[in-house]
Amino acid sequence: MLKPKSLRSALEKVVPALTSNPKMLQMSIDSGSVTSTLAASLSFEQQYQLNLKFTNYSDDIEQLLAPINLWLRENQPDIMVLNEDKQNGFTFRIDGDAGQNITIALHLTERTLVKCEDGTLQVTTLPEPLPPQPVDRPTELYINGELVSRWVD
Repeated sequence: MLKPKSLRSALEKVVPALTSNPKMLQMSIDSGSVTSTLAASLSFEQQYQLNLKFTNYSDDIEQLLAPINLWLRENQPDIMVLNEDKQNGFTFRIDGDAGQNITIALHLTERTLVKCEDGTLQVTTLPEPLPPQPVDRPTELYINGELVSRWVD
């Protein structure tokens, strides 16, 4: 699994409290499952809940939420698109007042490519696909080679 290490590294770089005390963050995984098919490939997808527990955290929660949100944009963008994921994919709970404990739950997926080569299994965890590139705004529409519409901004 690549995403827990990646997220920890990203947070340790930008959250001042973690920079000075990285042990403040405890990570655990639960509710994991594997999705695969009977296709010719043995490739699969891991789906799991990553729990981040920040102990004795006294700064504003936004110092955690903003960088996690940024990390999700690049590493789990569907959490911001799919309705169910928008509601349940990124949640938090706060216990206590000063020196509070904050638990953040993220529903993550990781794709794993499995190839059988020369009697061996070659397993590779795949990065998230790149986001789609913006489409250039057209000014004309052709159907079967014939101009049917032209517009200007």
